[in-house]
Amino acid sequence: MSGAALGIEIVVVFFLALFLLHRYADFRKQQRMVLFGTLLAWYLCFLIVFILPLDISTVRHPANLTHLWEALDPTWASIPVCYKPWSYIPDGIMPVFWRVVYWTSQCLTWLLLPFMQSYARSGGFSITGKIKTALIENAIYYGTYLLIFGSLLIYVAVHPQWYELQTIGITAANTWGLFLLVLLLGYGLVEIPRSYWNASRRGHLLIKTYFKAAKLMTEKADAEENLEDVMEEVRKVQESIKYNHPLRKYIDTVLRKCPVDYQEKMGRNMDDYEDFDDKQNTYPSEKSLVKLHKQVIYAVQRHNRTRVQWQILLQQAMHLEDVAKNETSSAHQFVHSFPSTEPTSWLSRYFYTPTVEWYWECLLRHWFYRLLAVVLSLFSVAVVWSECTFFSTRPVLSLFAVFIQLAERDYNYLYIEMACFITIFFLCTCVYSTVFRIRVFNYYYLASHHQTDAYSLQFSGMLFCRLTPPLCLNFLGLIHMDSAISHQLKEQTAYTSIMGSMRVLSFIANGFYIYYPMLILLLCIATYFSLGTRCLNLLGFQQFVGDNEMTSDLIDEGKELIRREKRKLQRIEDGENRRREWKERYGNTREDTARNRIRNEAAEMTETNYSDTIPNTNRRTERDSIELLQDAEPLDFNAETLSDDPLEAGSGWKLDPGGDQTNMGGRVYGWI
Repeated sequence: MSGAALGIEIVVVFFLALFLLHRYADFRKQQRMVLFGTLLAWYLCFLIVFILPLDISTVRHPANLTHLWEALDPTWASIPVCYKPWSYIPDGIMPVFWRVVYWTSQCLTWLLLPFMQSYARSGGFSITGKIKTALIENAIYYGTYLLIFGSLLIYVAVHPQWYELQTIGITAANTWGLFLLVLLLGYGLVEIPRSYWNASRRGHLLIKTYFKAAKLMTEKADAEENLEDVMEEVRKVQESIKYNHPLRKYIDTVLRKCPVDYQEKMGRNMDDYEDFDDKQNTYPSEKSLVKLHKQVIYAVQRHNRTRVQWQILLQQAMHLEDVAKNETSSAHQFVHSFPSTEPTSWLSRYFYTPTVEWYWECLLRHWFYRLLAVVLSLFSVAVVWSECTFFSTRPVLSLFAVFIQLAERDYNYLYIEMACFITIFFLCTCVYSTVFRIRVFNYYYLASHHQTDAYSLQFSGMLFCRLTPPLCLNFLGLIHMDSAISHQLKEQTAYTSIMGSMRVLSFIANGFYIYYPMLILLLCIATYFSLGTRCLNLLGFQQFVGDNEMTSDLIDEGKELIRREKRKLQRIEDGENRRREWKERYGNTREDTARNRIRNEAAEMTETNYSDTIPNTNRRTERDSIELLQDAEPLDFNAETLSDDPLEAGSGWKLDPGGDQTNMGGRVYGWI
């Protein structure tokens, strides 16, 4: 069973990373290079988080502590009797594993992913063109690396110690990651518990959804306008460049990236073949086509993303409104306003019945979220306290260090692994959720439901690879497993041995790594009072602030938008119901029409001489009119309708063959 836990977790973590990538990326449309690079970056970072507890429990096994006991007390003649846990990893495996995982992730985040970002975002039409564009965009980036590498070579020439050089490089990367880590962690420690607490408040989520709807509608309108402008530019270019032009193949590539309806519209307006004359006409250059190609990719992706997000937000708003209506129901049966829009599955039909749904949505969910918010708040307080006191070893003030030391006394490996996993998982959730939530205008934004672009996917992979190693080192410091911080004689984990001894740079090990994490306390206070949100709101970026007039206006606007969309859905559903009722009442209209046609033809053969005097053309026209009326669907003029047309909304106009008839809009109406 040695190493079985390691193999199981390697497989489980891979499918976890694949699941998350599928949620945010579109496997069918996204480039394979982007998917592979992002999946590898996420996978390696998740591996570090999941495997580190196994490394900690393995190093606490008595077989690995023999030489320490003998150094502390030579009277130790034997090791206490204990059994190897099923998760025990033999010696020699973890150092190789950490070396491969760590250096692969660092090569990805500092060298490959920045290049792949520029390559995927480039509008070039060939691989060579995309590589050239990526190299030009990263010239300053890689030039800085060359300068740093040259400086390190000079340092090695003076002090030929490669181990110190490696440690300096790792320390520099971890220092940059720790600087960003504290900022993200301080936000997540407060925002995650508060988000669950706000979700438990009745009506809060609905009001915030109205606010999001107003903002999203503005963004959606802007995306549609941007797409129209870009498509107009594409239309002008494709009309100027004919099929026999050398640049026509680039235009065809651009057109394939356009929406289908725009492709059909442009195809109808295009001549089959025309000669071109470079002397008489001015044609766009290849460079301008590359820029246009990049604009088309961005505009189409943004338009599709806002359209999908609007549909999702609309369903959420209608569901929250249904919850508010069903809370006062005495039947304890959850009723949906639009059942056709609710996602259903065989599992929900048999287990998630309307009764179960009512008890969960209207009764249990609020209390569950409140309990979860309280538990997460306690975890956040423990993390903040431990971050401010983990440098104290006598007495031990870090709560997580106390828990691990209590488990070490009884060699309770399962408890050690679970305590380490829960703690580091909570820290990663606070940091990673912030990465998934933050948005830098339209350049970086992780949108779920397969709507994230290539640039944002790879940028998230870069952030994960830079944040995870310092996060794990910070966690080892919290539980006093890093001798560079705790200054205790303890067996080091294999992960710490790969990181190297931070004592090479004492001013960082004894200063920055110890006192900088205390800044989390100030960041948590600022996040609790929403100082960042209020500052952005003052700068003109619309944020959800409860006591703000602009927020109230956006809430009212979003409520009206949701009401308008519900009226549209109601009209569509009423039309479907009328068609269904008509089919159930009168059967198949086509069969009835065929039967009436046979009856009319038989009647024509027995017509009187009076009918023979009528011209054949008039009889044929009259017969066609009768068939047309028989094929038509009858209208119910007594039913109320939600149509915006006053003529269809029951304003007093009805069909009256004998009344004063007026032709309005191709329809015959009579005033009753």
